[in-house]
Amino acid sequence: MGKKLVRATVFLLAFLFAAYAIIQFGFFSPRKAGLVSFKLRSSDFHLEPWIYILYIHIVTGVLALVIGPFNLFRSPLHEKTRRRHRLMGYVYVGAITVSGLVNLYLSCFATGGWVAGLGFAMLDICWMLTTWYSVLLISRNDMQGHRRWMLRSYALTFAAVTLRLWLPILLLLFGGDFILAYQIVSWLCWMGNLLVIEAVIRWRFRQSKLEPWT
Repeated sequence: MGKKLVRATVFLLAFLFAAYAIIQFGFFSPRKAGLVSFKLRSSDFHLEPWIYILYIHIVTGVLALVIGPFNLFRSPLHEKTRRRHRLMGYVYVGAITVSGLVNLYLSCFATGGWVAGLGFAMLDICWMLTTWYSVLLISRNDMQGHRRWMLRSYALTFAAVTLRLWLPILLLLFGGDFILAYQIVSWLCWMGNLLVIEAVIRWRFRQSKLEPWT
């Protein structure tokens, strides 16, 4: 029951965020989005070409977010589902690679200055490294290692969701100081996820009594 609840929660939050991003940036002016409207208050900020890079980030990030659970929470692979799993994996890795690279550009203009920018840049680097290391492991037929590192990869993908969950809490804690809250959430949104998934991985190791997972 616990596993089913976790899976249902991940699916629900991933698809709710995807729907929000599609509606906000697909049907309304990006100027009305909370973060964009905040950045436009600065006379030094120029919407173009930043906004076009942001759209690439949103499309590829949302794609990775909604594909991930289907590959992670899958039934045992058979020949019929193996090809679909592999195809979705290619799309997932490609989406993260593109999103991670363009995010490095976006991090240079992050709200909150270099503190937030560094936090997001580290997220992008770890995101791509965990994803591609999992690809390396499956190329060596290490399926268990591949799954572990894909869990870490998706934990970082899910930072898009946890950022939106943590931000209003931090705003309440710091009296509406958006800059401070955003600087903190730029690190918390992904480091917290990694700590949680590492705890899950270690717990599964203790339960299975296998060799330690790397």
